[in-house]
Amino acid sequence: MTDRKHKNQKQQHLRNQTGDIMNYQDFYQASLQQPAQFWDQQAQLIDWHKPYTEVLDHSHPPFARWFVGGETNLCHNAVDRWLSTQADQPALIAISTETGQEQVYSFADLHREVQRMAAIMQSLGVKQGDRVLIYMPMIAEAAFAMLACARIGAVHSVVFGGFAAKSLATRIDDAQPVLIVSADAGMRAGKAVPYKPLLDEAIAAASHQPAHVLLVDRGLEPMQLVAGRDVDYAASREQHLTAQVPVTWLESNAMSYVLYTSGTTGKPKGVQRDVGGYAVALAASMKHIFCGNPGEVYFATSDIGWVVGHSYIVYGPLIAGMATIMYEGTPIRPDAGIWWSIVARHRVSRMFSAPTAIRVLKKHPPELMKQHDLSSLKALYLAGEPLDETTSSWIATELGVPIIDNYWQTETGWPILSIARGVEHKETRLGSPGVPMYGYDVRIINESTGQECAANEKGVVAIRGPLPPGCMQTVFGDDARFVNTYWSQFAHEQLYSTFDWGIRDADGYFFILGRTDDVINVAGHRLGTREIEESVSSHAQISEVAVVGVEDKLKGQVAVAFAILKRPELYPGEAEKRALEAEVMAVVDKQLGAVARPARVHFVNSLPKTRSGKLLRRSIQAICEGRDAGDLTTIEDPSSLTQIQAALASPR
Repeated sequence: MTDRKHKNQKQQHLRNQTGDIMNYQDFYQASLQQPAQFWDQQAQLIDWHKPYTEVLDHSHPPFARWFVGGETNLCHNAVDRWLSTQADQPALIAISTETGQEQVYSFADLHREVQRMAAIMQSLGVKQGDRVLIYMPMIAEAAFAMLACARIGAVHSVVFGGFAAKSLATRIDDAQPVLIVSADAGMRAGKAVPYKPLLDEAIAAASHQPAHVLLVDRGLEPMQLVAGRDVDYAASREQHLTAQVPVTWLESNAMSYVLYTSGTTGKPKGVQRDVGGYAVALAASMKHIFCGNPGEVYFATSDIGWVVGHSYIVYGPLIAGMATIMYEGTPIRPDAGIWWSIVARHRVSRMFSAPTAIRVLKKHPPELMKQHDLSSLKALYLAGEPLDETTSSWIATELGVPIIDNYWQTETGWPILSIARGVEHKETRLGSPGVPMYGYDVRIINESTGQECAANEKGVVAIRGPLPPGCMQTVFGDDARFVNTYWSQFAHEQLYSTFDWGIRDADGYFFILGRTDDVINVAGHRLGTREIEESVSSHAQISEVAVVGVEDKLKGQVAVAFAILKRPELYPGEAEKRALEAEVMAVVDKQLGAVARPARVHFVNSLPKTRSGKLLRRSIQAICEGRDAGDLTTIEDPSSLTQIQAALASPR
């Protein structure tokens, strides 16, 4: 292990070397012009069991290997290294307003629970490099499971608990886990959401069969254990109360986890992350972007099924020595003051949420916020979908703290655009998530010419390689898909495409304008329209469908479907069409989960296509949002646009 005193001396030496970096622009340019020196400095923010021999290997672009030869461990950096200085301080605060339960785990408590979970996993045959799929509600055991995987070198793949059996089955087949960790149920808005029946259905539908399923019984829903496969967590925990499981030291570029994001082909896309680069990126972001300090409390309102939950509920805050809050519940139950009650009670210093949640809270009396002592809160960070100026101004006025927008992706693992106030107190700009973060060489590229756009000219947001530490290594099991999906959009240069439109103003602030592909963003959840289309089309009465993302003031975007019926004569009136719409929505609920359910399913006789048969999704989206549908000279049937407009005008 690197001696802590020696490491602190090295940090001071590096700080002296870069003492001329006095503002963010200098800091940023150093990260691009001297990446090895810059990231060597950031790497001193974590513990290394074995020093790395090379900061960056970019000999096979677009693939990048960071801190080559170094050995470290995410669980050690999140838990073990704090035992000597703050063992008795809070580490994990698990709160469920659904069940009325709250439990505070110190770093010592968390250390013990993670070792117990790790011992259970090992007893069930989990070895270094094996995949463990986690399908869990927002309870402490979910964090134990993630950290236990990291501890023993297993690869976790967390699937959002709201996903339906079919989606879960595809992820089981792709990840091929030896173990699945789940629970009887989660809870949402006072209602139990059964997990075990969905999991059983998914396993039955999957080609890959996990050897074991470890189940946490919360007493919310009855469940039947499958003999020989299912294991009760509480009973197993009792057998391993005194377990001591040493850390498995991993080479920096070993796989830490696979997190699935919706793909444009309907096939799940596993974002593969490393160990060392991710640990360094999170440690640096907690210092420079989120300004977190050991002993403080961090509250991210996301879910571990999404990348924010990985980076800024479980790993990031703990790596920074902060307590992290894991929350099961909604922002308005029992009332719209619940989050602010938590902030006050636990003296939260940094909070991370989504614009959708703030728009929900804006509908409720501000007195519910003001009745709590929020003096501990230093900043609110928002991400997940574009932050509108009205929402940003409202919450800034009500809270009286900086509102820091940030833009990033599952693929990057930490912010691409934001304001790094840990480096310089640079001003925010309404409507903009900020400026490029250190390590990201962000460009706005003309989609047609491949050339960089001028200021205020719309183009595709792209990043010149290598991607900084913490970003995806590849698509799990499919290097070719990684290259073809992300690095092949532009003819003149190999650039990483974010698939988002954007502009850069004259001062270097970026503005995100929406997706260039068929992935939509519903309340921070990325959904592939192709997946929704396939689900809608599976209904026996649907012959063809187009799904587009439509701007929504509350959720950012919602999915809207336009479907052609096989036998329209069976649905002559509005009542029949509404009944069919409900049936189609139920199909999507069952196959993909409620999060993917279209806001509306409209029935039309034809869909706008070019003469070559290409569906004009962007034109449909423009009509839905009341915008100019663009150049329609190539459309085969102009009346199809009239049908779209008529469907939108029909009474709900």
